[in-house]
Amino acid sequence: MSIVNELKFKMFRSGSRMYLFIGINILIFLIIGITGTFQKLFTGTTTAADWMEQQLAMPAFLPELPYRIWTVVTYMFSHRDLFHIVFNLLWLYWMGRIFEDFLNKRQFTFTYFAGGLAGALFFILAYNVFPVFSVVLPYSSLIGASASVMAIVVATATLLPDYSINLLFFGSVRLKYLAVVYVLLDIIAVAGKNPGGSFAHLGGAALGYIYIVQLRRGNDWSKLFHRKPKLRPIRNEAASIRRPASELPDQDVIDEILDKISRSGYDSLTKAEKEQLFRASNKKE
Repeated sequence: MSIVNELKFKMFRSGSRMYLFIGINILIFLIIGITGTFQKLFTGTTTAADWMEQQLAMPAFLPELPYRIWTVVTYMFSHRDLFHIVFNLLWLYWMGRIFEDFLNKRQFTFTYFAGGLAGALFFILAYNVFPVFSVVLPYSSLIGASASVMAIVVATATLLPDYSINLLFFGSVRLKYLAVVYVLLDIIAVAGKNPGGSFAHLGGAALGYIYIVQLRRGNDWSKLFHRKPKLRPIRNEAASIRRPASELPDQDVIDEILDKISRSGYDSLTKAEKEQLFRASNKKE
């Protein structure tokens, strides 16, 4: 399988929204970057790439936002800086894999988009409320997937606080400590060179945390956008070939397993519990 075919498979046929969103981010970054490179070589300017960035980035200035309302969504898939996109997509990959192991693709999609929207809201509120930003308000904009990624990171850490990952130089680190450090750094960075990005991160973090807290209480906000399948008449004998309900673990069992992982880690599960979790992941929407 060629590299192109493998990438197409992961994006469109693997069923993973994480790979799809990573692919969209990379594609937009390459379009902007390649356009800027060729224009720079032939004209000495990057006006075309700058224009593309302006059309995708979300403005902080409220009177301008209605004329670029699409940027509320496009900003969370767009990058211009190499290190910015690399950092974001690495975290999206690391944490997204864990997220998708325990929750479904609809919930991943909701967390990504809702985290991005929450980040946009925090960014706009901060720049329009705090006087310190009044001078730069008309020229400020937000770009990058950081708020959406932050929502995925914090949501995963809230769902599985004692789940551990290995970090270079640090060794095994539990997700709850990783998320807390990440949030604290953004609070400190509000006084730094990129306060808008930090406010957006905090908005995404808040959404990720609140969503999982509500999910544990039985309120799955992602179902707001879930379309119910149309009812179709079937013959009665078809019921005889349905899979026995006993073969599928119910939600209470899955919740107990997730609680056990939160307390003691994935390795504490019995073989039967791991099989139940695996069956549940295979029937996810």
